[in-house]
Amino acid sequence: MSFLVKIREKAREVQKSVVLPEGTDERVITAAAKIVELGVARPIVLGHREDMERIANDLGISLRGVEVIEAKNPPKLETYAAKLAELRAKKGMTIEQAREILLNDPNFYGAMMVKMKDADAMVSGSDSPTADVLRAGLQIIGTRPGIKTVSSVFVMELTERQDTYGDVLLFGDCSVIPVPTAEQLADIAEASVVTAHNVVGMEGKVALMTFSTKGSAHHPDIDVVIEAGKILEERNVKFHYIAEVQADAAIVKSVAMKKCPESKVAGNANILIFPNLAAGNIGYKLVQRLAGANAYGPLIQGLAAPINDLSRGCSVDDIVNLVAITAVQAAE
Repeated sequence: MSFLVKIREKAREVQKSVVLPEGTDERVITAAAKIVELGVARPIVLGHREDMERIANDLGISLRGVEVIEAKNPPKLETYAAKLAELRAKKGMTIEQAREILLNDPNFYGAMMVKMKDADAMVSGSDSPTADVLRAGLQIIGTRPGIKTVSSVFVMELTERQDTYGDVLLFGDCSVIPVPTAEQLADIAEASVVTAHNVVGMEGKVALMTFSTKGSAHHPDIDVVIEAGKILEERNVKFHYIAEVQADAAIVKSVAMKKCPESKVAGNANILIFPNLAAGNIGYKLVQRLAGANAYGPLIQGLAAPINDLSRGCSVDDIVNLVAITAVQAAE
């Protein structure tokens, strides 16, 4: 059974409400109708009802079962504005300023719905930069207790050579932290193991990758990865990991036997932690395009409630799939 089939089954079971704040996007409107059809979540769309109905009519789809929040006059604007002003009081925000933000930035209104438990989760980004989605999440939802680092992973479902590499790998961080510190790399590794368990249902085996395997090269960038491994050791984490390993030694057993035969993870890693955002973003896109892998995400890790970010080049199916995954996260 494919990853996507499993996710959709779980999502149907938990029936969570997911707000899609970008109701001016035709793809979002189409996706909301498909989400109802598939039964993977209860979609709430923030937009202009008349415009949405006109677009739906033109596309020949039905919005029956889609909850629409009127963006021009949202029903809980004053309640949300008071709460946002309270949350940002130390920054000097007034209720008037909060009201203006909520009316003009749908990501903030959507995040406030999650904060106030009027929705279980949010998916946005089809018409917004990642920074805007994350800003709303951080300022309104905040991080989970004990978590300092917000990061992301992509779930990479392989379509070839599964016998060698497994069905699913997690790649992190591919969309949030440009140059992680050693502590942030350790945080990303820990958060990714949780995501692997909660979303994919697999036991994480982590490789913190770089361009050296156990002393084969020396450079300050490598030292950061080595330090991340020491931090994980100090934290006494319960999962298996290897720090300072090249990509081939992380996933190819024959290479691992030559380069680091003593490791329990090398050659068998299913969570690949990249040393920086450039490597992670390039890596997942190459695997997606050249190897034909299905890339689901990015899944944001570390927030107190699930808020996930879409690519602005996303398809309708990308939206539907990320909503299903987000619904499963909300259940956990």
